[in-house]
Amino acid sequence: MKKRLKIFIIAGEVSGDVLGAKIMREMPDADFVGVGGENMASAGLKSLFPISDIAVMGVAEVLAHARTLTRRMRQTADAILAARPDIVLTIDAPGFARGVVSRVRGGAAGRDLIARGMTFQHVVAPQVWAWRPGRAKKYAATFDRLFSFFEFERPYFTKYGLDTVAVGHPIADGLTKYRRPAAVKDADRTIALIPGSRLSEVKKLLPLMRNTVDMLRAAGYTHYHYVMPTVETTADYIRAQTQNWAVHPTLVPSDARYDLYRRAYMAIAASGTVSVELAILHVPTIVVYKMNPITMWLARRVIRIKWVSLVNILMNRCVYPELLGADANAANVVDWVGRLALPAVRRAMMADLTAADALWRGDAPAAARIADALRQKILPR
Repeated sequence: MKKRLKIFIIAGEVSGDVLGAKIMREMPDADFVGVGGENMASAGLKSLFPISDIAVMGVAEVLAHARTLTRRMRQTADAILAARPDIVLTIDAPGFARGVVSRVRGGAAGRDLIARGMTFQHVVAPQVWAWRPGRAKKYAATFDRLFSFFEFERPYFTKYGLDTVAVGHPIADGLTKYRRPAAVKDADRTIALIPGSRLSEVKKLLPLMRNTVDMLRAAGYTHYHYVMPTVETTADYIRAQTQNWAVHPTLVPSDARYDLYRRAYMAIAASGTVSVELAILHVPTIVVYKMNPITMWLARRVIRIKWVSLVNILMNRCVYPELLGADANAANVVDWVGRLALPAVRRAMMADLTAADALWRGDAPAAARIADALRQKILPR
């Protein structure tokens, strides 16, 4: 009987959890252990600990949670050694992933497993074309294989000898069936408020969204109604906070978010994976983001690109307006809400989003391509 592949899988945030679940479902012939969230749990994973413990982003935020992150890295590395998997598959969460892999590689027990054929494979290439290009060399020293979303990313890593496979953006898989109609009825003026999936970013963006809703109401925009998706890491906090809003948004679970986006007249969304979902679904969107001032100060000095939204980066122009840092205030958001209600502005944005469609897709679903590659044995270098 053929030996079943054993994979230790690690997802450090919601988008990785979604992709991890898809990969697991593509591989009923493999056994999975590791760390994930509600989506991977539904696919059969029993997580070592809650994903919220490691879903942290930003310099100051990571420092504030350093003790928990270090403890979870140690726990995860020990679990890998105990599980003796064929493959360690990490999805995004680069700091946590590299920390865990380095711990495993650095010990005698880990080196023994590597000698027996265990490999380290990572999903989501760091954006070395945007900042810190030296990470490409570090990834080549850490992982045996990298799955990137875009073909143009491959040469940044292959030049250091890292086997890199471009699989297309996984969010595009099957998502177009939820694409919104070309015209949404005027009577259904739903604004999707999307403050992010990490609690740290939600805490920063919820006050902005509340102030925006209040300002729209004061300005006479009473025909809008508001809906907000939540994930397991933020649902309780959002529910408690929005109880005090003058205009209460309707809260929906994460698995209902695509039906929300389908009928949304526009969205006010945190920068991140959700902006890709909205771009694929052709939803007019205002991207907002607030970071710790120290993180923002550092980011402005090291990032080599003009935009933070992937659709803007790939199209090399401002498709989605971006309000970041101090510019992310209610007055600016309300101004853009007014602009996105103008037919000419909406048509221009829709044309750009349609032109971007070809950027997201691979030859086959990303999860299926990753699963096929995982089944192919590769030798440690």
